[in-house]
Amino acid sequence: MFSRYRTVLSRSAAWRFSLTAMIARLPISISTLGIVLLVTGLGHSYGLAGALSATYTICNGLSSVVQGRLIDRLGQALVLPVVGVLYGVGLVGLVTSLESGWPQAVAFGSTALAGAAYPPMGSVVRARWSHVLKGRPVDVQTAYALESVIDEVIFIIGPTVATVLATQWHPWAGLGLALLTGLPGTIALALQRSTQPVPHLASHGSGPRPAMPWRPVIVLAAVSLALGSMFAAAEVSTVAFSSEQHAKSYAGALLACWALGSMLSGLITGTFHWRRPPTFRVRVGSLMLALVMTPMSFVGSMVGMGLALFVAGFAIAPTLIASMSAVEAGVPTARLTEGIAIIHTGLAAGLAPGAALAGLVIDARGASPSYLVALGGGAVAALASLALPTSWTRHPAEGSAELRAS
Repeated sequence: MFSRYRTVLSRSAAWRFSLTAMIARLPISISTLGIVLLVTGLGHSYGLAGALSATYTICNGLSSVVQGRLIDRLGQALVLPVVGVLYGVGLVGLVTSLESGWPQAVAFGSTALAGAAYPPMGSVVRARWSHVLKGRPVDVQTAYALESVIDEVIFIIGPTVATVLATQWHPWAGLGLALLTGLPGTIALALQRSTQPVPHLASHGSGPRPAMPWRPVIVLAAVSLALGSMFAAAEVSTVAFSSEQHAKSYAGALLACWALGSMLSGLITGTFHWRRPPTFRVRVGSLMLALVMTPMSFVGSMVGMGLALFVAGFAIAPTLIASMSAVEAGVPTARLTEGIAIIHTGLAAGLAPGAALAGLVIDARGASPSYLVALGGGAVAALASLALPTSWTRHPAEGSAELRAS
């Protein structure tokens, strides 16, 4: 059943860069949590912790697309070491400023630097897969499924280990884990030059970049934004639900059930040879995500919620995999990292409004009604996905701006 995974991992020793990228992107699941654990562990307010976390998230979202564009033009080997070092400088500056009692402006500046510098590692590794498996769309689908599974593993392992380190050892230990994985992992990936995509400047000289197919990319980014709001709303609602059930310490277990369902569906997705185009699967997946959120408001027990979230998780990975596959199929190769980064930025941009709106509903009506916010996010994603072209492929020449879309 999983022979396709063995096939793609053995191609050009791809397992090396996939494993390296897994280590390098552990900070995705650690950084903002690590900031909260550091700030509150040192006796500062949750307000400061939230402000610093928001600063990190906003700066990271704003810089991801810019970094993706630079990586496409200049190459991973050149850009990744620079931004990796800057990320490390930002984290060290944040920890040092808070430990030493420096002005808060230094902490905010360091946090902004760390957020802006952390590379779009998910985009980077998927662009590398697309390069290594060029001309093999079925294998690319399997590779993207693998990376989706790795994403879920990261979000199960990373926060758990970071929390234990920060609470049982020292408040800065969570961010220390992010530093010790993010910086060496980023540099190690940059050193694997044989599997990196050819930089646009190297392959096209000083000529113009191929045009980005903005209409479908923007639509897909809108779908991702709605899905991001859905994920954040469901997460906040689940924490509130656990608290109402007097079992807040088990909120992580409920969210792990959600991630486990997604991880299993991602593994299964990678074994299929899909006949329908990725954009069609995005439409179906978005609709399914809305539907699986419908029962949540009626669940009244922790066991029932765990089962409901586990089932709901099965709709996550296939939808995200289809989104990335659609970008891979439709965006010119010379702008692929940028294109994937736009989708990731859309997901990240939806987190704050989804969480905030769910929080307002929780304060006013309680946890169960707040799952309707997640349902609404899924519904918006399903509606937005209708604007995607039925088929979307880049022009074979890739140097022109032509697209085949219907």
